[in-house]
Amino acid sequence: MTDKTIDFRTDPSLYRHWSLEVDGDRATVTMSVDPDGGLRDDYELKTNSYDLGVDIELYDITQRLRFEHPGVKVVVVTGGLDKIFCAGANIQMLAGATHEHKVNFCKFTNETRNGIEDATANSGQTWLAAVNGTAAGGGYELALACDEILLVDDRSSAVSLPEIPLLAVLPGTGGLTRVVEKRHVRRDLADAFATRTEGVRGRTAVDWGLVDHLAPASGFEQLVTERTSARALESDRPDDAVGLTLPPLDRTLESGVNGNQKSDMVSYSTVAVAIDRSNGTATITISAPTDSQPTNPEELASAGAASWLLTAVRELDDAILHLRFNETTIGTWIFRTEGNPQSVAEAEAILATHAEHWLVREVRGYWARTLKRLDVSARTLVAVVEPRSCFVGLLAELVLAADRSFMLEGSWEDEDEPPPPATMRLTEANLGWAPMGNGLTRLQTRFWGRDVGEASAYEKAVATVGKDLLAAEAVEVELITFAPDDLDWHDEVRLMVEERNSFSPDALTGMEANYRFVGPETMETKIFSRLSAWQNWIFQRPNAVGPQGALQRFGTGSRPDFDPNRV
Repeated sequence: MTDKTIDFRTDPSLYRHWSLEVDGDRATVTMSVDPDGGLRDDYELKTNSYDLGVDIELYDITQRLRFEHPGVKVVVVTGGLDKIFCAGANIQMLAGATHEHKVNFCKFTNETRNGIEDATANSGQTWLAAVNGTAAGGGYELALACDEILLVDDRSSAVSLPEIPLLAVLPGTGGLTRVVEKRHVRRDLADAFATRTEGVRGRTAVDWGLVDHLAPASGFEQLVTERTSARALESDRPDDAVGLTLPPLDRTLESGVNGNQKSDMVSYSTVAVAIDRSNGTATITISAPTDSQPTNPEELASAGAASWLLTAVRELDDAILHLRFNETTIGTWIFRTEGNPQSVAEAEAILATHAEHWLVREVRGYWARTLKRLDVSARTLVAVVEPRSCFVGLLAELVLAADRSFMLEGSWEDEDEPPPPATMRLTEANLGWAPMGNGLTRLQTRFWGRDVGEASAYEKAVATVGKDLLAAEAVEVELITFAPDDLDWHDEVRLMVEERNSFSPDALTGMEANYRFVGPETMETKIFSRLSAWQNWIFQRPNAVGPQGALQRFGTGSRPDFDPNRV
């Protein structure tokens, strides 16, 4: 892999691989990958194969369709090459990528496809796949993320998941899970499908449940139009609303020295990230708004992306992705907040009072998806609640998402004028606005199965909604882990960080992922827990990545040499 910093910021003027056309209530997203447009220069993106750069553009498209095109009710994704929908992830890219890049790449593509499903389920913006040619591997997984799959019947176009027979890995973007969990393909047919390199085409693909509709090339566009019109009638998106433009994020990367320790800064307008490489930490600080914020949808639309709610979540989203891909050795993320707690509460109030408005719904959804991205990041998450913090509502979700949380008991007694003691406040935001992948809120996940006494632990916590809790009160209702006073604070946090930095990152990732998702298993948790764990392991096995492994031998004409031992 190159040492070049991967930048997740883009816009339509920079796209190299996708085009977006909007016609009334329909948008068409066409994939026509530039072979020379890869993130590295040691592979070509032939036959609409993709790397991370292609998916960064797709993610940007999904966000812009939500915010900039409120009138779009149906999105059709299709291929722009003759007889090719998408050939999936580029094999040469995978063969030459570091292990951590392969795993993070699969995770990001999963999140983007989950976002497509979320747009269908929660935004009234239904995605359809017009498979106008071969859809292999990740190409079929892209189609699987759509609510309907339309396949051209031309005797050659097929859908396939050939990763197991050809590459000795699993479909990395939820393909296996979606085939049986979402499309309800019979298990034995799914087994036959995933081991058939040539895939399945035509009527058989419909009969097995792999696609929904079939039409010959001469009638394919008519089929797409019919299905688009039918699905548009189901949408509640407005016909006459004006979209909200998402301008480029302003971000600076700096290097410097903090005392005797090298540190790097990633700075936005409301989010700042300080990296301490000696301790393997990134301290992420989110600032509260300092001016008045929109109180109704009209004001929110007028403020646009400059509103604190949108600015903060966009910057947090970008910071998470930057740290995931560009700072893989920074294993502990410490969350801080600063500013007036009441300003946060007032800023998020619009999300409660106007929840049915299309734009308000999109802002809430953006926060929910970004917090989910945090949940599935393979990092230790720590929250520190200090005086001058503003862990309220949506920002209090960071405390609930943390693997470990610290809240100062009292104040900083060595200051000439000690600030008021630290507080945190739950709001309506913590009761369902941003569910985890398991379908539960982080508060419900925290108290899963803890029914004790006359009131359950969950009910006791919910009873505090709207109240500023001091450290002792937060401990009483079990919202935080520890509450040291100022004499012990710095030592307690330091020892935790140093201890975490001494552990195996592999073991920590496994432990954290197991603890974070209690309760019911969903398609989403299966993809991110079961699939990610297996793919992580398989990507290190010689059968896949060894000198004679399938990824190295692919395209050479030589068959891989597999170790037959099952473990």
